[in-house]
Amino acid sequence: MQLRKTLAIACLLALAPMTKAMADDVTVTPDAPAAGGDCSAGLFSRLAAAYRQDAQPADPNAPAPARRGLDAPLDSPPFPNSEWQMGGVPAPIGVPYAYGQYPLQKALSCTSLGHWMERNRIEINGWVNPSVNVSSSSFTNYPLSYATRPNRMDFNQLVVNISRVEDTVQTDHMDWGFNISTLYGYDYHYTVTKGVFSNQLLNHPKAHSALNGKIYGVDPMLFYFDFYIPSIAEGMIIRVGRELSVPDIEAQFAPQNYLLTHSILYTVDPYTQTGIMTSTRLNKQWTFQIGINAGNDVAPWNKSARPSLQTCVRWVSADNNDMLYPCINNWNKSDKNYNNVQMYVMTWGHRFNQRVHMQTEAYRMYSRNAPGFGPGGTPGVAGSSPLPGTAGEFGVVNYLNFELNAKTYMTFRNEFYKDMKGERTGYATRYTSHTLGLTRWVTPDLEIRPEIRYEHSYDQPVYDAGKKNYQMIALLDAILHY
Repeated sequence: MQLRKTLAIACLLALAPMTKAMADDVTVTPDAPAAGGDCSAGLFSRLAAAYRQDAQPADPNAPAPARRGLDAPLDSPPFPNSEWQMGGVPAPIGVPYAYGQYPLQKALSCTSLGHWMERNRIEINGWVNPSVNVSSSSFTNYPLSYATRPNRMDFNQLVVNISRVEDTVQTDHMDWGFNISTLYGYDYHYTVTKGVFSNQLLNHPKAHSALNGKIYGVDPMLFYFDFYIPSIAEGMIIRVGRELSVPDIEAQFAPQNYLLTHSILYTVDPYTQTGIMTSTRLNKQWTFQIGINAGNDVAPWNKSARPSLQTCVRWVSADNNDMLYPCINNWNKSDKNYNNVQMYVMTWGHRFNQRVHMQTEAYRMYSRNAPGFGPGGTPGVAGSSPLPGTAGEFGVVNYLNFELNAKTYMTFRNEFYKDMKGERTGYATRYTSHTLGLTRWVTPDLEIRPEIRYEHSYDQPVYDAGKKNYQMIALLDAILHY
């Protein structure tokens, strides 16, 4: 019953922007190009036509868009992205963005609303993402994420994006962009910023549930404004607002990940910052980023906010076979409060050839004067000390990715994680996890991701709420873009 109610709510949320488009825009232009099908048909008929159109083979002779920079290192599809990752920008400066590639925007192309959006490069799209898992645990899969509830089907994400992407290929004028992305689903547990709808999670404790908070929630994941200035160095983007996972290989949005599940390293690190950040391209190989924000997963207007520095340097080799991305992801002089950790990150990407590449990420995190983590605590019980102290963590994860064909890739992920005092996972132990996953693009709008994962804790039992020192899990999800 709960699942049917959830899916019904998700469908209504997904249809809301479409219904508004029909209500606000009754004018159809029959002579316009029918990217979404027959312009005399209704919106839903054109939407279905756009899905059918996307299922046809792509034109191999279509011209490549102009770009200002090195050639893309990766093939996308099948991989989630054709570029080495870089947070704080919609794409590395000088890399073009494809407008209107998903069905909803194509279906709107015949309407005056769609014409206005295209003229102004404003786009609406999103995806629906359910998953199912079978686990050796019965109470919780944690610290696996985001599929924390074992042996069940969950509605992970319904995401609606409204965006405009600044054109950084051109250098003759300033440009602007924005993004408003809203998530509904189970995954809000891992995305919430304190002070932004966080009462759903923080004010609803559940002692006998895999995670605190309401089962399904809403999170305005992204809200930012970008301003592009081409005359500073080789281009600068100034971003003001909320952004996600600047230095990480992994991201909160399902389509941006190599695998369905996340590494332990990613599960327990900070996710979002809200503030101002600049990204400056010095030349084709070097980009510098620096910004000030309110701290990890905290809104600037919340009392837990702490002014924090964030800065990164991104380097790619002249052949684009290697990428280094060191970051100070969060630095301030404050003691532990809501998710305030000091974090230093390094990511390395390497392309062996066009079909095989890897990415490796390592970080060191620690909290200053964390209550309960000083000397004199009960051995094996995290946070049991009567005194505050420094609590730290270290992790490293490697992704090895193989392109099998134009629609399919396979990923091996291996990681080691050490929670020195149990401040992040709740257990002071070492972990390893090993994951094998496959991603298959059935069409350009539908991807299927089966996965199998084994993980182990070495110093004390962790899994299934402290009952076992291992966990084995098989999972499957689907991502339907619209």
